Amino acid sequence: MSRQPSESKNLEVATLAGGCFWCTEAAFSIMKGVERIEPGYTGGNVANPTYEEVLTGTTGHAEAAQIYFDPKVISYREILEIFFTMHDPTSLNRQGADIGTQYRSAIFYHNPEQKATAEKLIDELNKEEIWNKPIVTAVEPLKVFYNAETYHKDYYKKHPKAPYCQAVIAPKIAKLQQHFIDKIKVPL
Repeated sequence: MSRQPSESKNLEVATLAGGCFWCTEAAFSIMKGVERIEPGYTGGNVANPTYEEVLTGTTGHAEAAQIYFDPKVISYREILEIFFTMHDPTSLNRQGADIGTQYRSAIFYHNPEQKATAEKLIDELNKEEIWNKPIVTAVEPLKVFYNAETYHKDYYKKHPKAPYCQAVIAPKIAKLQQHFIDKIKVPL
């Protein structure tokens, strides 16, 4: 039976920091079951931070994304598997040329089940020795999430030809298309 547009979906939320939030948003925007993504800031000690403040690395916040997904289509564990594929979880406080605590790898869990899933997956991935170094992704409770300024929303969609998008985001999208072809909304 098909779902009527007026019916509401019971969405879950994953809050992830994997470097630049433009990358995280772009990566998850192509996945089946992901309904909405909000770039923003979390994990710090400054209320209502601005992008410019977070860039300084002094707020304690990480660039992050809240991913609203339909658990009937994609599980939280699958969200995390995609997360670990789209960035380097073994780099402490950096992703490529983006350096600082604002670019750290972190999972901000919303409930004990998310925490347990994240810790179990990290343990499994470390035992598989996929990377030459152990995963340094922090697993922390979500306290407060601040939405980023509106110009950050859909950045990759709006600026696909920008140098950063071409050099950093496009290769991540290509990698995800290879690894998760069955999870992609529409082949690009």
